[in-house]
Parts: sequence; C-alpha cells; structure tokens
Amino acid sequence: MKKFIYIIVFVLYFLLSSNATAQTQQNFKPSEQKYEAVVTKVLEDKQIEISPDVFQPYQKVEVQITNNKLKGKKIIAELGGLVVTNNNLKTKLGDRVVITHLKKVDGSDQFFVSDFVRKDSLFILGLAFFLAVVVIGKWRGFASFLGLYFSFLILIKFIIPQIVAGANPIVIAILGSFFIITVTLYLAHGFSKKTTAALLGTLISLVITAALAFFFVNFLKLSGLGSEDASFLTMTPGVKINLQGIFLAGIIIGALGVLDDITVSQSACVFELAEANRNLTWRQLYTRGLNIGKDHIASLVNTLVLAYAGASLPLLLLFAISGGEPISALLNREMIAGEIVRTLVGSLGLVSAVPITTAIAASFSKNS
Repeated sequence: MKKFIYIIVFVLYFLLSSNATAQTQQNFKPSEQKYEAVVTKVLEDKQIEISPDVFQPYQKVEVQITNNKLKGKKIIAELGGLVVTNNNLKTKLGDRVVITHLKKVDGSDQFFVSDFVRKDSLFILGLAFFLAVVVIGKWRGFASFLGLYFSFLILIKFIIPQIVAGANPIVIAILGSFFIITVTLYLAHGFSKKTTAALLGTLISLVITAALAFFFVNFLKLSGLGSEDASFLTMTPGVKINLQGIFLAGIIIGALGVLDDITVSQSACVFELAEANRNLTWRQLYTRGLNIGKDHIASLVNTLVLAYAGASLPLLLLFAISGGEPISALLNREMIAGEIVRTLVGSLGLVSAVPITTAIAASFSKNS
C-alpha cells in the first residue's frame, strides 16, 4: 500500500509541477467562436452543386444559442455552404448542433452549422461501458478505470504540453509511457512479482520498439508529413514541432496499449504453470510459456494490422476508387509507407515482448 501511495504522489507532483500546460494554452488561441444551439426552424432545404456533377445538401436553419455570451439569441445559420457534408448531417427540428461564428472580410457575422452536439450521447455510452466493466470486473474493473484516468492525465497534462513546448517527442513519449504503464499495471493487477514481471517485459519491449521505430523512420526517410493533421501543425503560428518525432512518439504510445495486454497475459500464464507444478525447471517454464505466447503473437499481430487498416479504410477506398496507380507507387507514398512502418514496428515490439516477458516471469516464479 505504501508503494502505491508513493507512486500516486510522485506522479501527481510530476504532473502538477509542469508549467507546459499554460504555454500550450498561450500558443493555441481560437480564431473562431463556437456555440451550442437547438434547431428551431428549417428555412431552406435543397441540393447544391459543389463541383461538376457532385452535389451535397444545403440547409438554412434558425437556431437558438444555448450557451456562452449569445445564450437565448436566435440566429440564422447555414449547413453545406462552407464545409463538405452529406445527407447524414442534415438537421431537423430539435437537433442540438454546434454553430461556428466567423467574421467576414467586410466585418459582418457569418454563422454555420459545423457539427452535432454529441457529449450527452457519449456520456451515456461511457457510463454503460463503465458499469459493464465494474459489474463484471468488480474491484479490478474499477481499478482499471483509475489507471485509464492516469493515462489521460499524463497524456493531456504532460506528454502533449511538453511536446508543444519543444521537448524531444521520443524522450517525452518514453517517459510518459513509463508513468502510464507503471501506474496502470499496479492499479489493475496489484503489487506482485507477476505484475512486476509484466511491467519489466513491457518496458524492455517498449525500448526495443522505440529503437526499431527510430531506425526505420530514418532509414525510409519519413518526414512525419504523411497526414493532413501533420500538415496543419506546420502552419500553426508560434509553434515549432518536430513532426518526425511526433510520428515516432505515436508509434511508441500506440504500441504501449497492446504491449501491456500481451505481457500481462504471458506473465499470468507462466505463474499459473509454476503454481500448478512446483517441480518445473526454469527451462520447462520458459518453453511452455513460449508455446502459449505463440498463440498470443498470432492473434495480436492480426489485431494490430486490422486496427490500423480499419483506421485507414477511407484512405484505402480513395486509392481503390482513383485507380490507375501501380502498387509500387502507392507503397512509396509517405502516408502509406508510414502506416506500414507503424504496423510492422508495433508488431515487432509485440513479438519481442513474448520471449522477454516469459523469461522474466519464469525467473520470478522460480524465486517466489
């Protein structure tokens, strides 16, 4: 229990002592105002042509602002005039929407519907997830949410502000990952040799993943400009960010979420084997644990590849529809090559985690 308190106090002190959050807020100042509103009337509903033979919905609606300084005011807003939209985004009476307020060149106001208000629906979904995990997982389920809270805290209060402040993204990602995995593993699984074996296996595998990512990103000369979001970062005034480092940090943090799953499973398997038969030698424990780990590798690598493919599905569809470009040219594009590197490097980290964690767990279980 004392160790648990020390970890919590140390992490909180580390986070709260950082002044990078304030700097982040100074660097990013909104250039537009956003309000929440309720649609009270649909004044116009039609299709407009945005390019030859390409149409999209256009609406002019009356909305009533429900927050901020314009609360209670009714205004006219457009949908589909300034942003790309489709029929799924058409509004109807009573819909809660996000209104963006811009100033035209002549100084007049312009309001348009930029999105739906989804926070209440997300809260219901999150609550259902929380209840399901706690009801089934009991204390461990609740502890996992405490760990999730710390993960977000470290990400939002440490990793992102430090990167914005100009720190090395790779170093920050590794440090942040160390704090995340240490707190979440001990919270969810308790202080034991089994958890410590999983923690050491995760940390060693994470360092291997970071080293492989650094090598292959430089070897393939990836700049980090493979996505539209990265391009926007380069145009943010007053902020200088190493995009290649951001890409590497993303690989490290992304791999962490899968690494802890496989290391905890491997460590638990080895300790169960040792508990079932105290006469097993270290080599026997390692061999049997590794046999179980092969199944973990087969399933998790497939999971990782499909997860990245699912996230990139619109991009893959775009290439399929455009056609005409040879596969070699597609693979040479940075956005495609970057996702391949992300997937394969993450998978290599997973593969390395199995023998490393199995060896550590076998040693710890024999000494327990």
